[in-house]
Amino acid sequence: MNSGSIDIGQLESYLWEAANILRGPVDAADFKTYVFPLLFFKRISDVHDEEYQAAMTESGKDEEYARFPQNYRFQIPEGCHWEDVRAAATNVGQALQNAMRGMEKANPETLYGIFGDAQWTNKDRLSNALLRDLIEHFSRINLGNQTAQADILGQSYEYLIKKFADLTNKKAGEFYTPRSVVRLMVNILDPGEGETIYDPACGTGGMLLEAIHHIREKRGDDRTLWGKLFGQEKNLTTSAIARMNLFLHGASDFQIVRGDTLRQPAFFSGDNLATFDCVIANPPFSLEKWGDEVWARDPYGRNFAGMPPAKNGDYAWVQHMIKSTSPGTGRMAVVLPHGALFRMGREGEIRKRILGMDLLEAVIGLAPNLFYGSGLAACILVFQRRRAIDQGNRILILDASREFKPGRAHNELLPEHVSNIYGWYRDFRDVEGIARVVTPNDIAANDYNLNISRYLEPKNDQETLTVEQAMRRLEEGAQAAFAAEDRLITILKREGLLQ
Repeated sequence: MNSGSIDIGQLESYLWEAANILRGPVDAADFKTYVFPLLFFKRISDVHDEEYQAAMTESGKDEEYARFPQNYRFQIPEGCHWEDVRAAATNVGQALQNAMRGMEKANPETLYGIFGDAQWTNKDRLSNALLRDLIEHFSRINLGNQTAQADILGQSYEYLIKKFADLTNKKAGEFYTPRSVVRLMVNILDPGEGETIYDPACGTGGMLLEAIHHIREKRGDDRTLWGKLFGQEKNLTTSAIARMNLFLHGASDFQIVRGDTLRQPAFFSGDNLATFDCVIANPPFSLEKWGDEVWARDPYGRNFAGMPPAKNGDYAWVQHMIKSTSPGTGRMAVVLPHGALFRMGREGEIRKRILGMDLLEAVIGLAPNLFYGSGLAACILVFQRRRAIDQGNRILILDASREFKPGRAHNELLPEHVSNIYGWYRDFRDVEGIARVVTPNDIAANDYNLNISRYLEPKNDQETLTVEQAMRRLEEGAQAAFAAEDRLITILKREGLLQ
């Protein structure tokens, strides 16, 4: 499989086989910890080989010129190439770990910590034989640019993320948001060329990647986003995967920081939080230990609408994100559990103050069981600092709970569902049983409760009949029943089963 280009189907199948080699000694929830770093390590080595050959060709086979660091996107120190690890006869895990750490140290600005903290030297889990099988499997395919372009490799990488999410369901929500939901949110925010985009709970980077895809689909230059993509993620493995994911999609300049966003935000402008054109996130639902002890005296003013309850961080994320939107251009979309729309107490007071700021543009209720690890129905809140003049301070309440394809493990938003929901959002008008544009007075009359059912009655798709029509249909039904009974009696008599 080393010659010629490979298509996405071949690559997906190949990567899934790599995961299956680990099955047994490694729990399915940990597959990503091992497969992703190996894939990325092999990719860097193969691209490095291509760059070496290009430098040799360009210089007329001048070895000294070909070794210049400027010829390579990433530096690979002596003994840290894929083939060096492949040649190890014993202690394969140690050789692999040394190579990855050596590569990280040689590229501190881009690859620091990117290979995560997998225990490659644990021989009880990863025997020499298993690691050799895994390395030989990856060695069968060339992952350089000539055979596996960035976009194809990136797509297959996302496929693997989803497959692992399917396998581990309950743990997957922390690192994977269904692509269709991400697409809907990015369509709503509509990032443009050169705009800054920030995800404070970025998981594996899917929302930042979708922003890149969005620009490409609009025939824009996605390179204008380089240096404009920002994310923070608390989990070490997941934040490393996000960085690998962006690199594999061809992104060359971005900032993904590992850390606790609510306790220690990563991005600043002077003494204040940095602000961005687009802020987008699917933060952990109703996070209990979210950092209330820090927020009581938050130095960044993120409790501007009030202190969220100690055991529920939903409105901590909302306030952090609002504070992170740029004046004039900023807009944000956040996924929350439905309870955030109607819970009272502290959250009710925060909701009232935020509504008074005239930033909330839309509340979109989604179908239940769309997200991994949660059968709950979620909603998307859309905030705009650049409200359309014709919208005034009105808010769109949109019930999209019937837009889904039923599934055994979880439900799914198909492209046509995304298109329908986005169309209703864009039109910003009343649609019977689906959408209603409300005023601040409407919301105040409901004690600032945003529960969708308070503003929308389900559309009645049943036919309304007059009394005369109902009686006629009843009579027709009775006549049909009598006729069927007569036919049955005739058949039974003919067969001798009835005297």
